[in-house]
Amino acid sequence: MLIVIFGESCTGKTTLADQLNAVAQGKLYSGKDYLRMAKSEPEALRLFQALLSDSVQGENVIYITAEPEQLAFIPDGAVRILVTSELDTIKERFAARMHGHLPAPVAAMLEKKHGCFDQEPHHFHVHNGSPSVEALCRDIFN
Repeated sequence: MLIVIFGESCTGKTTLADQLNAVAQGKLYSGKDYLRMAKSEPEALRLFQALLSDSVQGENVIYITAEPEQLAFIPDGAVRILVTSELDTIKERFAARMHGHLPAPVAAMLEKKHGCFDQEPHHFHVHNGSPSVEALCRDIFN
């Protein structure tokens, strides 16, 4: 099974992926991890797309992305989970990553990107950790 978790930075995607993977027992890929699969980016992307396609009906794979353009290479049949949070929450979490300070250009970038995934097709929507991972696992794996 292929599970794709997508959303803006600091919305809880990785936390959710780790919790889901405790049940799925699959492989986790994030962002451009696939670049390690080959020396050239086109070849790495080709190999990764093949891995994703194979996982739709096979081994469990969880792919996490915060880049809308990376959704273009997700095959049909993937379980798509949109993860969102309020802008203030995202800013607080991002500031914590930056030792408590959120520079104005970073805040402006977060504001500009906020909502960029909202229109993407998805099977499940997790907002601020709800629904629970237990409920989500029940819905995905049953």
